[in-house]
Amino acid sequence: MAEIKSKTYSIFISNDITKEINRFFKQSKSKYSKLFILVDENSLKHCYPQLVEKVEYFESAEIIEIDSGEESKTIEVCTQIWTALSEYGADRKSLFVNIGGGVIGDMGGFIASTFKRGIDFINIPTTLLSQVDASVGGKVGIDLNHLKNEIGVFNNPKAVFINSQFLNTLDKRQLLSGFAEIIKHGLIAEKSYWDTIKSADFSNLNTFDSLIETSVQIKNNIVSIDPTEQGMRKTLNFGHTIGHALESLFLAKAKPILHGEAVALGMICETYLSFLENLISEEIAVKIINNIR
Repeated sequence: MAEIKSKTYSIFISNDITKEINRFFKQSKSKYSKLFILVDENSLKHCYPQLVEKVEYFESAEIIEIDSGEESKTIEVCTQIWTALSEYGADRKSLFVNIGGGVIGDMGGFIASTFKRGIDFINIPTTLLSQVDASVGGKVGIDLNHLKNEIGVFNNPKAVFINSQFLNTLDKRQLLSGFAEIIKHGLIAEKSYWDTIKSADFSNLNTFDSLIETSVQIKNNIVSIDPTEQGMRKTLNFGHTIGHALESLFLAKAKPILHGEAVALGMICETYLSFLENLISEEIAVKIINNIR
C-alpha cells in the first residue's frame, strides 16, 4: 500500500483498498449523519459489490446511479442529483462518495462542493484515467453547451482511494485512454519514467501499481506548487488544449470520444507544433508521436 500526501488529503493506492476505507470511516464516522454513493451502471455492477462486501459502512448508504459517459456531465443531471439529495434528507454533515471514472469524480465533486454550500466527499476512482489524473488536483466541474469543463471549482476531497484491481474490469480501449495521461506525465516531468512506460505490460495489470503511484506523485508534486493553475500546473495541460477542443467537437455531434483518446491526439498535434516552432528536433518529435500511436 502506498500513501501520497497532498496538502489537505491523502491518496491511498493498493490492490485491496478496503482496509484504508474502513480506517477512514472508523476515524471519521461520527462526523457524518448520512452517506450517499454516486455510481454509473458500470461501477455499480463491477466495483461497488467488491467494496460493499468488505466496507460495512456502505451497506446503509443511499445509492444514486447515473448513465455512464461524458453526456451525463451536465447541469441537468446535477439538478436531478441535488434534488435526490434533498429528498433523501441530506444535510451539511452528509458524506458524498464518488465511485467511478472521471465523469463521476468531476461531477460528483462539483455536486458535493455546491450542495448546501459544500459537503465532504471522497473519491474511489475505478478507471486508469481517473486514477492517474482526476484523483489529484481538486478540479471538479461539468460541461456546458458541449464545452468541456466550462463550469466548476477547485475543491479537494477528504481522501482518495485507488484500487488497482478495478483495472481488471476495463476493456482495452479504456485502459489505453488512461494510459494517455501516464504518457503525458512521463513527457512533461520525468525521462526515466517515459522510458519505463514504453515497456508497460498490458497483459499483467498487477504491474500497474508502480505506474499509478509514479503518475500520481508527479501530478501531486506539480499541483502542490501551483494548486490553482497560475503557472507550473499549466504543464499538465499538454495535449489538452487541442484535446478538449476535439472532445467538444465530438460532444456537439453526439459522438463523444474518450478523454484519453482526445488527449493522445492533442499530444500528437502539439508535439508536431513544437517541432514546427523549433522547440524539439524532428528525431524527438518522431519518437514521441510513434510511441503515442
